[in-house]
Amino acid sequence: MTALTGAEVSGYDVDVLVIGGGQAGLAAGYHLQRAGFVPGSGYVVLDANLSPGGSWQHMWESLHLFSPAGYSSLPGWLMPPSEGEDFPPAAHVVDYLSRYEQRYGLPVHHGIRADAVRRADDDPTGRLFVETTVGTWSAQAVVSATGTWGRPFIPRYPGMDTFTGRQLHSADYSLPEPFAGQRVVVVGGGNTGAQLLAELSLVADTTWVTLRPPRFLPDDVDGRVLFDVATARRKALDSGQRDTGGVTSLGDVVMVPPVHRARDRGVLVAEAMFDRLTPTGVAWADGTERPVDVVLWCTGFRPDLGHLSPLGLRRQDGHPVTVGTRAADEPRLHLLGYGDWTGPASATLIGVGRTARDATRQVAQLLGKEPASPVR
Repeated sequence: MTALTGAEVSGYDVDVLVIGGGQAGLAAGYHLQRAGFVPGSGYVVLDANLSPGGSWQHMWESLHLFSPAGYSSLPGWLMPPSEGEDFPPAAHVVDYLSRYEQRYGLPVHHGIRADAVRRADDDPTGRLFVETTVGTWSAQAVVSATGTWGRPFIPRYPGMDTFTGRQLHSADYSLPEPFAGQRVVVVGGGNTGAQLLAELSLVADTTWVTLRPPRFLPDDVDGRVLFDVATARRKALDSGQRDTGGVTSLGDVVMVPPVHRARDRGVLVAEAMFDRLTPTGVAWADGTERPVDVVLWCTGFRPDLGHLSPLGLRRQDGHPVTVGTRAADEPRLHLLGYGDWTGPASATLIGVGRTARDATRQVAQLLGKEPASPVR
């Protein structure tokens, strides 16, 4: 293995480097500071976004949380209530994350993208080098908290290249008004598909297609219940008990108010997934065709981990093998907030704090750092 030269390090040298300044990165920063790592020299957080708020600042405007503010908080500070609303909108979350960053003086550097993480040399206790848009950083440990927003997933279907209408992923959707009067196919049976169908159906001619019939959660189930169920499943698995199935055993779609209203209007009727796209629409195997102006792919995201490729980590089920949050092949690397494979409910506001705390404890132990008094 070829080591990088000192000139390539560009003078950025820290104990711990956190990649990603969204909810997972902020939770990591909070616990690193609480463990005694000094902001700036002990740890920094690099964020590709130009402003605070993580992926929440890019969400569609009508999006609301599944849970009340008090059940959607990062460690240390409860999210303030959203005035006049039981479930806070995305804009309220952005404001909360921005104030959280300021409240704890977290050293977040915005507008810096991490492109590659490499081992400095063959020494397993040596440093990791992180190549970024402003130079190369050197760290004893790295926490990757880049989430999934930067890697939207669209499956391949025959005819996609010849379809003359518009195709977009839910990540590119903001408001329903531009689709007024158009024929829109919404693809995907999860929460995003159901919520965007609900509001698009008010202005457009909509068709909902899913790979399998959508499963709706009971009306009284929200994010509080989902977090408890996910946590119970993780505890059961860790203790060798039978897999309860977790959240997936309950259903897929949370009946938030817009979806509830769409059900009352008779909108939540899904058709089987089409087989191909035609130049002017979509078609099924039985020969049925439908003219379409827009195909909206609500087909999810994949972990945004291209920066870890140089490490050559073993993969399982499409992501690096981990022990908790620690990469199985690289003890100096932790992956935080990507989904249940990095901790129960770790991709949620309330769930990421617990896994961030556990990751920080392991990092502190690795670096021989004694915990300090709690941050206030």
